[in-house]
Amino acid sequence: MMARRHQDLPLSLPPRGLSREVASRYIGISVTKFDQLVQEGRMPAPKRIDGRKLWDRDALDGAFWALPDDGPDRSDNPWDAAA
Repeated sequence: MMARRHQDLPLSLPPRGLSREVASRYIGISVTKFDQLVQEGRMPAPKRIDGRKLWDRDALDGAFWALPDDGPDRSDNPWDAAA
């Protein structure tokens, strides 16, 4: 049986800091598009630990929630048009 690597986490404990590649996959977009969104400020900037850049999973969640929904504006009430 192979020994578990020290960086392996239980499935119930996802990593908090994500590499650029993993962060882009977490959001569901390419690395190139992820870089563009970070540059535009629509995705968060990374945290830096020595020479390593990591994206905070919770910050990614917040930025993702802040992206606009595709479809009608949530404040539009279809019943207003019927009046």
